[in-house]
Amino acid sequence: MRSGAEYRAALRDGRRVWVLGDGRVEDVTTHPATRPMVEEYVAWYDRHADPLWQDLLLTEPDADGTRHEIGYMVPRTGAELARMGRVFSATTFLSAGNITHTPAYGHLIAMGIRHTVGLRNASAAQLVNAEACRAKIAATGRFLTFAAGSAPIGHRLEPDPAARTALRMVRETDAGMVISGRIGMHTSPAYAEDVYIGAHNGIEFEGHRASFVVPVNAPGITVICRKRSARDDGSAPLSRRYDELDGQIWLEEVFVPWERVFLTDASPDPIARWLFWHQLYCWLAKAEFTLGLALACAHAMGLTMHAETVDHVVDLVAEVQTVRSCLAAAELDPEVTAEGWASPNHRHLAAGSLAMLRARPRMGEILRILPGSSLVVAPTARDLADPDLAAGLEAAFGGGGYTAAQRSALLQMAWDHVGSALDHRESVYELHANGGAPIWRHRLRRAFEDYNRLANGVLAQLDLPMPEIDVGAIRAAPIAPRRVVAPR
Repeated sequence: MRSGAEYRAALRDGRRVWVLGDGRVEDVTTHPATRPMVEEYVAWYDRHADPLWQDLLLTEPDADGTRHEIGYMVPRTGAELARMGRVFSATTFLSAGNITHTPAYGHLIAMGIRHTVGLRNASAAQLVNAEACRAKIAATGRFLTFAAGSAPIGHRLEPDPAARTALRMVRETDAGMVISGRIGMHTSPAYAEDVYIGAHNGIEFEGHRASFVVPVNAPGITVICRKRSARDDGSAPLSRRYDELDGQIWLEEVFVPWERVFLTDASPDPIARWLFWHQLYCWLAKAEFTLGLALACAHAMGLTMHAETVDHVVDLVAEVQTVRSCLAAAELDPEVTAEGWASPNHRHLAAGSLAMLRARPRMGEILRILPGSSLVVAPTARDLADPDLAAGLEAAFGGGGYTAAQRSALLQMAWDHVGSALDHRESVYELHANGGAPIWRHRLRRAFEDYNRLANGVLAQLDLPMPEIDVGAIRAAPIAPRRVVAPR
């Protein structure tokens, strides 16, 4: 595993990056819009060399004393999945679930590529190339991020149907293909070294959808990131540090060698097999951080013995524990792929994802309710340093063992967690990226295997012969349109 300093140096690679609202970013390691997040990734790498973290992040020493990164395992048992899960849980909590795409997440992408290529009985060369991609990431920690490959809105509204795809193949050569186009929103393109562009990009090759792994600094690539989330007054402790900056990639005659072209099917779900698991850990981290903030705010506001507050806290605990249980079940009841790899069971992941999607609005509401009006009017450090306001703010926000600065800092963090642009970005992005509750309901319906066993088990309790029924077709039934109730 390379050091954080080596990762930082690798980002000075000539990449072309724009951040909307800030303009061209000449150096992502120093620009104020991107530097804080670069430093968080630097810290992520450096934890692997930190003695305080090594027993969690690394395996026991081999015979020669070598320890390996658990986040880069190829899991073959439920126990290994659970061990990787403990790593993801601990590291995602540090950012309140906001840093969702890490180099370890990139290794999960590469595992998904290898698995998906294998599903279609690919050529030996494709399998070798996919495994080489995965092995390189595991050996070096090179940072790969994920894009489904969907086109931005302007492409989708082209009058010519042939022009509505995200990408087109400009030409084919003996060494690879040259592609052009634009890819819609995905996460951390400014900080990654490579991007996997999925099969939604629209390029067909040899009867399959083509997907690609391209370097962010490749000639012809431009990265366009959304505007940053942090407020200018310095009162947003999460937004300042944990803004992954989703964006688009524009490609102008970008050369992709054949060993970085992978032929798959249209659905991204097989590649996302391990990504949904990591995603649920990020959602759990956000929920756990919400619970932690609620507990800290209850103490700071003198509400630890207040019955309604305690009731709110128990609601939060129940939601957190539900998702923890689903993740434990997904790991300890794994599915095994054709490669012999352990994959988190998607029945349990789907149930946990639906539980979290239902719980999140209420959890945010509780954290907004619990501190009362102080959450809205909490002063910033700049206000507390103003000589005309300092004494009055100390009287208004201090007391009970807290200074005004201490209590205000906690309230500002709570606001940043559930009332900021960063919070809204995360909610909107995740609902877009994985389809929200309707798609997770569809995934659960397809993954559930006990329809016939349960239905016929009920019939067996009757004291007369009953026909054996087959209700398994429910798995393949079309998705019903959501009912819309007209306003009265």
